[in-house]
Amino acid sequence: MKVKYMKDMKLTIQIKKPVAELFNFLLDPNNTPTWIESIVKEETNELPVKVGTIYRNHGEDGIWSEYTLIHLDPTNHFEMMKNDNNYHVRYTFKELDKNTTAFEYYEWVENGELDSPFTIDVLQKLKVILEQHV
Repeated sequence: MKVKYMKDMKLTIQIKKPVAELFNFLLDPNNTPTWIESIVKEETNELPVKVGTIYRNHGEDGIWSEYTLIHLDPTNHFEMMKNDNNYHVRYTFKELDKNTTAFEYYEWVENGELDSPFTIDVLQKLKVILEQHV
């Protein structure tokens, strides 16, 4: 099987939740393991989160990774950068109507290639979790 190497990955999905609800769900470190299977636990160094907050992920591989929240605009996006200063991820939210959000997940590296880019399956799981949650 030929492996395709890439520097970035952009995925989009519509979720039947208001922007604020989706935004807050994704910033809450307790929710991350519910939709990203490779993460066992996530924690932050402070709550509420703000620019400069550090997120620590404990992966199923036993390794901890750290990310810093580098941009935060509650109306439409937030961005994190891994402590290697190479990997970035940006979450963008666009209101389609008061109860539906277009969500874009964009990850990229400055140098090299993405190790394990997300697939649409990850966002589908997020969609199911949020739309079933009343």
